[in-house]
Amino acid sequence: MSQISRRTVLTAIGTTVALAAFATPSYAEDAAPRAPRITSLGPAIEQYALMSSVLLDGVAYIGSRNLETTGVIALDIASGKVIASTTVGNGHSIQALGLDPIRRLLYIGVLQKSAGSQPNVFRWDLDSPNSPATAIGAIGDRDVRALAVAPDGVLFAVGGGGTTAPALWQHDPAVGGLVSLGVPDAKVTLARTVAATDQTVYFGAGSTLGGGGSTSRAALYAFDRAAAQFSNITPAEMTNDPSIRDLAVVDEQLLVSTAGAAESSKIARLELADPTSYSLAASIGKVAKNFAVLDDTVYCANETGILSWDPSGTTVRQLDLKGLDLGEIWGLDALDGALVATSGYAIVAVVTLPDAATRVIDLGEAGAPIGPQACMGIAVGAGYAYVGGNGGVARHNLRTGDVFNLTIPGEAKDAEVIDGVLYTGQYSGQGIWAHDPRTGTTTRRVASFPEAQNRPLDTTWDACNELLLVAAQADTEGGGSLWTYQPATGVASIAVNPIDDIQLVRAVATADGVAYLGGDNAQKTGPRGTIVAWDPTLQSELWRVETNQANGIAALAVQGEHLFAITIKGTLIVIDRTERAIVHTSDQRSLTPGFAAMTNAGGSVYVVTDTTLFRIDPQTFAITVVVAGIDGGWYSGPHLAADKHGAIYTLRSRELVRIEDQAR
Repeated sequence: MSQISRRTVLTAIGTTVALAAFATPSYAEDAAPRAPRITSLGPAIEQYALMSSVLLDGVAYIGSRNLETTGVIALDIASGKVIASTTVGNGHSIQALGLDPIRRLLYIGVLQKSAGSQPNVFRWDLDSPNSPATAIGAIGDRDVRALAVAPDGVLFAVGGGGTTAPALWQHDPAVGGLVSLGVPDAKVTLARTVAATDQTVYFGAGSTLGGGGSTSRAALYAFDRAAAQFSNITPAEMTNDPSIRDLAVVDEQLLVSTAGAAESSKIARLELADPTSYSLAASIGKVAKNFAVLDDTVYCANETGILSWDPSGTTVRQLDLKGLDLGEIWGLDALDGALVATSGYAIVAVVTLPDAATRVIDLGEAGAPIGPQACMGIAVGAGYAYVGGNGGVARHNLRTGDVFNLTIPGEAKDAEVIDGVLYTGQYSGQGIWAHDPRTGTTTRRVASFPEAQNRPLDTTWDACNELLLVAAQADTEGGGSLWTYQPATGVASIAVNPIDDIQLVRAVATADGVAYLGGDNAQKTGPRGTIVAWDPTLQSELWRVETNQANGIAALAVQGEHLFAITIKGTLIVIDRTERAIVHTSDQRSLTPGFAAMTNAGGSVYVVTDTTLFRIDPQTFAITVVVAGIDGGWYSGPHLAADKHGAIYTLRSRELVRIEDQAR
């Protein structure tokens, strides 16, 4: 059972929208019947979301995630109040924070949607907290995933997301700028952690995103700063895990952890003088990160809480937090004999040892800025609309206008309402969760799947077989899967790599008991764009069509005898389901700059992209723009849902809107 939100948020309504707009909608024709009626339902999901935290002198510095203003807050642990903040002018989230405790500087690295010339590394002078953070430059990789400051004040940065393997980057304050020290492993797709001494920089990486094929597994390199040379020091027991997840230099040892292992993650302590001398233990769960040390005991976070490990032995223990659910932990630090854990639920827990008594600080109540967040999946039904965010789902009451933030770990990538119950596909590796608004505000996991199949992407309801269908991607292994869940019986199943062992399943649609799967490929080369007709009860292929497109399938929908597909970057494909052949293609790149989502409503097919909502005529396949410049504030691709009246729910900027297409 998850921890529920402690507050109900009444959505702020724009001055142009009357409160009556929240009543059950009327679908009568207006005097101008051709124009779509667009009703704002307020911010889609409002919360303080975070992605990083470090502690210095009793103050936690916490980096924001997917908010309109990207920045860092300073939380005084003793008073439980935000005492300072700063913002940066670029990026959507802050995963990387690097402390220089000697000079009292905080370095900030951002994640970006696209690489460019804008800076992605900033510096904040903690002795002048009212002064803004200043840009110091950009690493060549799109995203900054980790920062570390050596005792001599030199900063090191790692990340990924560019067109080449991630490099190790250096900023020497005496020189300025950011320079590359080289790429230690051309097969790595993402570097997630870095640590440094005055002599050596430790580079931890792997292929947590875009894995599979010939990509690297866990890779730990030591960079000799004097000789400017890399050497591989990955412990043998870690080499089969997908990625090195975290590093920390403590005294004369290096703490190392992995993530994504088939059985369990690993944690190790290496001797700096001789990295081949180490102690290692199998951890609990699929991830270990955020090291803290108290009295020679190593603490770290996994996906369900906090672990402890005495490096003189091999036993890892899960701390009993007395039922406190912390969700994903983004910071863990030692403070006066206690542990300070920063949770993705926008709370900070001070855990006093050894009895694990906890004090919880709600960041919203502490003064953190609550605002509209970039969104994930969307669903509508039974009088509610739901919008997914980080660590929660906003439940919009369509009758009263009330909004309540449900707490669910991870991210609701997509969702369906079935018989009044919300079902979500939860990233990362969280399976399917459910919420019944008739029973209160609780959420619960109803189905689990192999955690390598960690990224649900699309959901749909198969009414014929009474199955929830979920299309998924395996980030670390390549390929993907189709999940099924039957609410009536609670039975779940999974078909791994139903298209092939390369293509993930990005889209799913259904009709007449047949599931249609749309393939994509996270790698730059290899097959993509295959569409498979699949029997979800027998878990067997019926037939397939190769679209021979340069890009993978973004979305699918069925209307009558036709299966509609749109690729990433906008080729529309129509398949005759009886003939099992493509009968139409057209170029919609001007409307579809990237990903897209599809649904059918009122006998037509609707597509929403990052920029536009448009309609496809099911007979002529003609395109009609319904809302231009909709520009939804999505984090991981656009979504839309239709209610029983045929109204479309999606985002315009970061607000939830209901669109009645009166020209249909």
